[in-house]
Amino acid sequence: MLEHVEIRQLNDFFKKLGEREKKGVFFYRINGYNSQIDEFIQKYYETARSIGVIIEGRIPNPDEKNLLYYDEIMGRDFQLSKSFIADSLKKWLPRMNDYQRDMVSTGIYSTLEHLQKNGKNENILKNVYIKFMCWLYYKFERIVNQLGNETIPKILYEGEVSNHELLLFRVLSVAGCDIVLLQYRGDAGYEKYDSTSDYSHKLDIPDMVDFPKVFNLRKVHENIQSAIDRQRLYGQKSIYRNLTNYWIEGKGLEDFRKSIQSRGNDENMFYNCYCRISGVEDKLTYMNELYQFYLELKSSKRKVVVINGEITKPSLEEINQLKRSNYTRQDQMIQDLSGNIKYIANVELQRLMITSFVDVVFEASKEQGMTLNKLTNKAVYLLCWLRRYQDALFVGWEMPQIPCFVYMGGCKNNSEALFLKFLARLPVDVLILVPNLNTKCCLEDNLLFEKRYENSLNVDKFPQDNAELHIGTAAFHAEQELDNLLYRDSGMYRNRQYGRAVSVNLQTMYEEIAILWKQELKYRPNFSTMDDMVNMPVIFAKASGVKDSQVRQYWGGIKELITDDTLVIKNGPFIDSMEPNPVKVYATDWFKNGKVQKSKIKAHPSFPYGVLREETQELILDKLQLLIDERIIKGTFENGTEYTIVSIIMNLKKEVVRMIQKFDFTKMNPKVIYINTTENSMSLEDSILMAFLHLLGFDILFMVPTGYQTVERFFNKKLMEEHQVGEYMYDLSIPDFKTLPSTTRRTWRDKLFRRG
Repeated sequence: MLEHVEIRQLNDFFKKLGEREKKGVFFYRINGYNSQIDEFIQKYYETARSIGVIIEGRIPNPDEKNLLYYDEIMGRDFQLSKSFIADSLKKWLPRMNDYQRDMVSTGIYSTLEHLQKNGKNENILKNVYIKFMCWLYYKFERIVNQLGNETIPKILYEGEVSNHELLLFRVLSVAGCDIVLLQYRGDAGYEKYDSTSDYSHKLDIPDMVDFPKVFNLRKVHENIQSAIDRQRLYGQKSIYRNLTNYWIEGKGLEDFRKSIQSRGNDENMFYNCYCRISGVEDKLTYMNELYQFYLELKSSKRKVVVINGEITKPSLEEINQLKRSNYTRQDQMIQDLSGNIKYIANVELQRLMITSFVDVVFEASKEQGMTLNKLTNKAVYLLCWLRRYQDALFVGWEMPQIPCFVYMGGCKNNSEALFLKFLARLPVDVLILVPNLNTKCCLEDNLLFEKRYENSLNVDKFPQDNAELHIGTAAFHAEQELDNLLYRDSGMYRNRQYGRAVSVNLQTMYEEIAILWKQELKYRPNFSTMDDMVNMPVIFAKASGVKDSQVRQYWGGIKELITDDTLVIKNGPFIDSMEPNPVKVYATDWFKNGKVQKSKIKAHPSFPYGVLREETQELILDKLQLLIDERIIKGTFENGTEYTIVSIIMNLKKEVVRMIQKFDFTKMNPKVIYINTTENSMSLEDSILMAFLHLLGFDILFMVPTGYQTVERFFNKKLMEEHQVGEYMYDLSIPDFKTLPSTTRRTWRDKLFRRG
């Protein structure tokens, strides 16, 4: 019988018998997991599939049909002798040669003899013997005929081994098989039968952890099959391979500066760098260091592509240039779309691109919730971006050139992350800069090297020329740090700290309106901030009727609400539909395919808001899109009302535009009081304006003593609260609020401190 010997490394399992340090077999149990073990199991699985046996779960006990066939061929005779067992094997497994029969019969005899010495009676020994014979015939017949060869047959077992299974494995092991037991629950079950590890060795290598819950041999088989499918999709692979980051010293930009020739000298390898640098080492020198780095790359004749903020989504034109069709299978989709990768100037580079494309799309397919349609969209984005940047990176490329792709700001979505993974597997240095530590980059990749500094700096553009180079003084950065301490999660807000806001309609009692009206937004219920977004609790209400029919107090109450930032509209219309509208003729160009054409509007000479701050322009255009998307106004996308909305919002009166420009989302918001005492209904134009100002964050109060309908006539949904405050009254005359005496009684404190 062969001796159990220990391995020095996992690859010893794949050595032939004569190549092993000691002539023997390996019987190991594996209770833990790491990348090295994962690679070994896949290789061992493939070997066992060709010259061995794979057992997923326990070996089934012989069934009635198996036993009937055994009885028919062998009968039920039994003797505990080696010669009887050898003769039985010759009849039961006739393809075994003399050496093989001798090894197996010796193993079975010694095992049964051991059981006898431990008190097992002859009936038990006979049952074990018959079970062994059936298992050898039905499960292991293919390997007992290979015993004694230089190439050693393999057994791979998954699960908690039973006592009889372990005894048979001992027989097959000493007869000439390598055996691996995968024990996902550890050694507890095994030690019940072999507490001193006489039959097998326990694998013990560094960095082992528990097996992943999803790990099993079925998954291993799927991975192997996936790799085979992937090889088919690669086509002919390139002669070049990547050696990403193995050569770097972890010095950030210094690694990127390292000359291509000094990185390595294997002609078939390209040595690229793939790194994300978060934070900055020195705020004072950061921008200048980036500028000098850029100049060095250019002076060394390396091609450089710089992206700031985001990789803009592929246009419809870019997408339509790809050849694609409808797909029902993932491999079909990948193979068809990879045909769009063409680089005739260098066929080896084209092969690298196809390999990288196949790899990253396969990886993306494993994401939770990934459907074929979603995966196809990601692959299309990937190909569009490759075409967009291909020439800038690779025109005239030949080994060992390494262009550089710099992304300032970090990946905002999975599609961008996938593209950078794709580039990093090509002869490209990929540098991701995230100087602002409050910014999240979603890229995760085993190849990626991460360097992190403690200092944070708000930078949104990589300096490529002197005009873009802005370097702050020490005092400037100190002020920035103090500003960050004061205004981050403190409830205090600096001027115009936030660039985006969402209106949240406050539901109140009528009496609360006067209390909330003059409160800054940050003090109102349900005010909150998240990232760069403010949730603004605003008033959008209608008061119908006059309380107790007290007209003087009614007008006095309105006067108390009028502030410096209040627009008072008396009986309307505020927007006269007959007035000329100079932008009306552009409405159909400025709104197409359901989208406000931001770039076209901003570039148009008739764009009326070009003098406003960029943030204010974006705010107006975003809320315009929202007003149309929400179909708040009746007729939107039905009779062309969307174009009326565009023409109204793009032609706001100067006083309204100034109120919008002045608005700070955390402070006092602008107000509108719309008084309607007549039977004239509000116009569509005024209704559009009120809905838009509500989305912007204005407080809007309709005072309607008649109780008649106002803007709600033109709304598809309920936006405002209506309060029935008193008797309906008609034909009231609206006073001049500037000359109207106050109805608020002065207290002794007011008189003492002369407050009116």
